[in-house]
Amino acid sequence: METEGNIIEKFYQAFEHLDAERMVECYHDDITFEDPAFGVLRGNKAKNMWRMLCNSQQGKDFKIKTSHIDYTPEKGTAHWEAYYTFGKKDRKVHNVINAEFKFKDGKIINHLDRFNLYKWSKQSMGMQGFLLGWTALFKKNLNKQTNMRLSQFEEKNQK
Repeated sequence: METEGNIIEKFYQAFEHLDAERMVECYHDDITFEDPAFGVLRGNKAKNMWRMLCNSQQGKDFKIKTSHIDYTPEKGTAHWEAYYTFGKKDRKVHNVINAEFKFKDGKIINHLDRFNLYKWSKQSMGMQGFLLGWTALFKKNLNKQTNMRLSQFEEKNQK
């Protein structure tokens, strides 16, 4: 069994290489993931979200930097920053994320990513994000759209 610190490092090392299968190996089967873009995802939905994101960034300018990884046998935290190009208008995004983890059986059982959705929306969606990115309606519509994309990905890839 790996130590939890290594599981966080393994997770982000796999993410740096867009290796979704190595990432989801770090997740407990009963994983709960949450972030502002997707809302709450459980089990295979959470695992498939990483598969979808990694798949969508293959061959692109995606990169991440991780720092401040801290852990105990029960929980951990990490700071990470993502740099990528988003959407049809190829907007450059630099997203700053703070992650919190809880562990069970040497794997990640809870993963919470926090970031400023308004800052992200301004970078990724331009004027629309500037005008609406701070609203609850924007977040609700974004969650609906990202979860619809995830369902389409799952149908296509049967995972």
